[in-house]
Amino acid sequence: MQTKPEKDTELRDKINRETARLPWSELIKHFASGTVVWIADELDLVDVAVRISHDDKASITQWMAAGLIAKVSDEQAQHWLDTGASLWASVVSPFILVQQEKRKTH
Repeated sequence: MQTKPEKDTELRDKINRETARLPWSELIKHFASGTVVWIADELDLVDVAVRISHDDKASITQWMAAGLIAKVSDEQAQHWLDTGASLWASVVSPFILVQQEKRKTH
């Protein structure tokens, strides 16, 4: 029986513990391989990671259509490099999810 993403507290706790603030310069090689995904500040980074882990296509499609998640653009990457940005990052293989402003915890 598949657990619903919102009920998967074990995975949520694991992702929360493994989420870290990293300088963009450490993520550039992953950006070059096309695996870095930007998450809007309005969304909860941990919740997005859990839903991607559960392959919650409905939520992911809705967020993409609303412009709340997207692959990092060249312009974003250059801006973060120029400003020495530090981002919250969470790995959901094969992706690295990044969020600029804050990480919300549960």
